Amino acid sequence: NNFFITNLMEVLQRDPDPRGAPPTPLPPLGAATGQPLCCPNHEGKVMEFYCEPCETAMCRECTEGERREHRDHRTVPLRDVLEQHKAALQHQLDAVRARLPQLAAAVGLVAEISRQLGQRRAEAEAEIGSSFEELEAALRQRREVLLRDLEATCAAKQQVLEAQLEVLRQGQESILSSCAFTEQALHHGSATEVLLVQKQMGERLRELAARPFPEHPHENAQLEFHAEPEGLRRSIQNLGALLTTSATAHTTVATGEGLRQAVVGQPCSLSVTTKDKDGALVRSGGARLRFAVTGPDGAAAEAEVQDNRNGTYELVYTPRAEGDFVLSILLYGQPVRGSPFRARALRPSDVPPSPEEAKRRVKSPGGGHVRQKALRRPASMYGSAKRKENPIEDELIFRVGSRGREKGEFTNLQGISTSSAGRIVVADSNNQCVQVFSNEGQFRLRFGVRGRSPGQLQRPTGVSVDTNGDIIVADYDNRWVSVFSPEGKFKTKLGAGRLMGPKGVAVDRNGHIIVVDNKACCVFIFQPNGKLVARFGSRGTAERQFAGPHFVAVNNKNEIVVTDFHNHSVKVYNAEGEFLFKFGSHGEGNGQFNAPTGVAVDGNGNIIVADWGNSRIQVFDSAGSFLSYINTAADPLYGPQGLALTSDGHVVVADSGNHCFKAYRYLQ
Repeated sequence: NNFFITNLMEVLQRDPDPRGAPPTPLPPLGAATGQPLCCPNHEGKVMEFYCEPCETAMCRECTEGERREHRDHRTVPLRDVLEQHKAALQHQLDAVRARLPQLAAAVGLVAEISRQLGQRRAEAEAEIGSSFEELEAALRQRREVLLRDLEATCAAKQQVLEAQLEVLRQGQESILSSCAFTEQALHHGSATEVLLVQKQMGERLRELAARPFPEHPHENAQLEFHAEPEGLRRSIQNLGALLTTSATAHTTVATGEGLRQAVVGQPCSLSVTTKDKDGALVRSGGARLRFAVTGPDGAAAEAEVQDNRNGTYELVYTPRAEGDFVLSILLYGQPVRGSPFRARALRPSDVPPSPEEAKRRVKSPGGGHVRQKALRRPASMYGSAKRKENPIEDELIFRVGSRGREKGEFTNLQGISTSSAGRIVVADSNNQCVQVFSNEGQFRLRFGVRGRSPGQLQRPTGVSVDTNGDIIVADYDNRWVSVFSPEGKFKTKLGAGRLMGPKGVAVDRNGHIIVVDNKACCVFIFQPNGKLVARFGSRGTAERQFAGPHFVAVNNKNEIVVTDFHNHSVKVYNAEGEFLFKFGSHGEGNGQFNAPTGVAVDGNGNIIVADWGNSRIQVFDSAGSFLSYINTAADPLYGPQGLALTSDGHVVVADSGNHCFKAYRYLQ
């Protein structure tokens, strides 16, 4: 009996933490002969009764006499409760044993990824070696750098996988050892031993059954070497790159209407956002993503994957028949969260209008000939009498600023931008500074001093905010673009020696900085480090020419939208600078401009344009067709410049002539 209890205590004391050392094998059960055990309190007496309140076995003398230890307790013959407790223990055993196939599959999957990772490492190493053979001494230094990066990347991935494997194997060992001991007690132990095992091991088995194990892979095996020999010979010091991501399928999510519903014969899209094992966003592209769509007849539908190169992917498919479609999304061969999905394809006539479409229909002028006339600043713009005389409901939410040089005051403000963090950033041109406000118009920050040195400003015009929150400022008279931290600390400048008069600035989906050069009548595309990617445009009236271009925006297709001031039009180009289309002409009618300035693009691709000479804001669809105006009549604009959309969906515009900025309601 004592030896049995000693063995039981050893089992319970064996490493319950999967992060600790692996458990040692369990010793054989202490009393495997099937002989009944004697009562520890009454020598020579056999334990043949069971006390239910105490959950323990005992002898007859424990139940009799005036000084019995279990007075007033309900006791029953041991044999009457034996089968009941054996069944309960067997149920717990079956439940925890059911975890073993899952763990075995997880171990196999993670081990295979680890093997593939090692194989990819070997393949990449071979590719690195063969690429560097032709470049000899000039490439050796760079080769060693890449090999170190490869080793470090592989080691980091292997460390994650090995840590996961260790946890999985320890959990596997814990379950196996506990199951073995419990089975030994069930098959070879006496009735008393079974009862003691049930009491002592039950809690351990319950804990093992409920313990979470990292069954999904925490890494992937992608590890590749990428090189372009001709380009490498031209830039030897920046040769090569290791392509990999930390994306995992079980944390990656798919979103979009295309997961639920589609229209027959029309392309339908959805978005995939890759995440790592901890759920953090992956901000680089190149992951191995497979998208397959199966129609109601079992045939594959047209499907494609577009890599946005920022950790997100656009998936597009076109159903050719009505019915239910199955959408399978695999990342590194594993289904993303929720995959496969089921979407229903409807005929166009069966699709109800969305709330956004209904809003646009109400908002757009019905006859197509209504226009908001050019408004010049009245003598008393803000008088109460003027407001009472104007019956038009004003869409103005708030206005901030007046003429001056203090915080919250402006002198000829130009560019305006917003951030996902709920900030509004304004280029205060003649005050040589940048001011930052909340989405509600509360002053937050002001930075910048006048001067010609890096970090100083000399007529800031355009402004933008990148994904890191850094503030990018087009400095017109200094002829460069300055980059500041979210707190206004100078970080770097770019474009010096190339730019003649930078006006508008934007950041595309690849992190490239798009700069409109007002004097040179062209557009520059820079990498964040200042390296020139492309340049297009010259002075003139042709498709790829400009006459005093002002501001720029980027739509969700990474297309570049530029306002061509003196040509009274808006021009749209692809990410490489190839002309796509233009819209607008000189005039005061719907869709006409008198020198367009600020521009922004909403989530639906609609283009919002500040019409400087007509002092109004017009809204166009993604193809450049006029939709509507933003109502500014009750508090008229005077020479609007920069324009942007806030994170909560409002339009903000730099009302330059009134030395303030205004926020308007906007129904997308």
